[in-house]
Amino acid sequence: MTRAHLTQAQARRIALAAQGLHEPRPERVTARHLARALSRSHLLQIDSVNVLVRAHYMPLFSRLGAYDQGLLERIGYHRTKRIAFEYWGHEASLIHLDLHPLFRWRMARAARGEGIYGGLARFGHERKDFIDRVREEIRARGPIGAGELTDGGKSQSAWWGWSDGKRALEWLFWAGEVTTLTRRGFERIYDLTERVLPDAVLNAPTPSDEEAQRELLRHSVRALGVASERCLRDYFRLEAADAKARIPELVEAGDLVPATVEGWGPVYLDPAARMPRKVGARALVSPFDPVVWERTRTEKLFDFRYRIEIYTPAEKREFGYYCLPFVLGEAIVARLDLKADRASRRLIVHAIHLEHHAAPDTVAGPLGEELRLMAGWLGLTDIAAPSEWAGRLGV
Repeated sequence: MTRAHLTQAQARRIALAAQGLHEPRPERVTARHLARALSRSHLLQIDSVNVLVRAHYMPLFSRLGAYDQGLLERIGYHRTKRIAFEYWGHEASLIHLDLHPLFRWRMARAARGEGIYGGLARFGHERKDFIDRVREEIRARGPIGAGELTDGGKSQSAWWGWSDGKRALEWLFWAGEVTTLTRRGFERIYDLTERVLPDAVLNAPTPSDEEAQRELLRHSVRALGVASERCLRDYFRLEAADAKARIPELVEAGDLVPATVEGWGPVYLDPAARMPRKVGARALVSPFDPVVWERTRTEKLFDFRYRIEIYTPAEKREFGYYCLPFVLGEAIVARLDLKADRASRRLIVHAIHLEHHAAPDTVAGPLGEELRLMAGWLGLTDIAAPSEWAGRLGV
């Protein structure tokens, strides 16, 4: 089989362009810009960590610059203007509405107890009557949080402290019967999916499991530009067996182009991939950004070994609790341990770690600009940086 051959630099430019990091930021960010960015990445990962800003807000800042966070609330949760829904995509995610039919096979499997946490599957089997009562309470009462259920039970020590009511709601969520209407703080407010999503989405045809998986893989390669088999299935968390069955079909159809990248090995290329002559990116990206989701890919493309150290004991951390890679041009040049101290209205830069190929004088100016932009976006009035960097950064 003939394979395309790419240098590492070419593959980097393809990957960055696929995520929109090659484009200039708009002077004024509108809901249309957010919608376009979501259409390109297809989903935004949601995570509870809020040391800087919730995970789903950050990729849009990385690509668009400072924007009104209310715009994301509008396209994500507004009753009539939403273009996204919450489900398990790449972990918990805000996913573009157009993809809803492509996840129905996953919902059907979850309803059978497949592809979900073992304890939740057992709960769904053993407590079916209780789950039915929770469903009917939502139908009768309308949108509800787990703590508002009439008979939700008390939180337990296991299951992240989940009560039986929360377990029932999460089982219904996995099965696609309820979805997130909105969030109260970070708490999900659930309602019946049929009352939340537009009729046009609910009435869209349901593809076969195989075609849905093929289409998700097509979306994956468009979002990544170039990716290994592991990267392709990781994007939407497909099972290995499903991906292995579908990828040869996509190659045969011409939807995936076999390729090699120096120092990486066999990969697949988006047949419509763009490869700009130059990428002038400047972006702090969160640990939950598609650019760094699949850590092996990050190493192969950027020579950048990256691990999030939130769950590492403090004394064993190498770079810090919440480190963000800094993309400059076509390379990842540094990582920063950041925190938004909202009480003092300061953006705290605990540490800056340069990559071996990066020079402080080259990185400092653009990094200072990005930190000032971030501080303003988060409503922070001051930046506290290590003394050896403060002057260089201009903060």
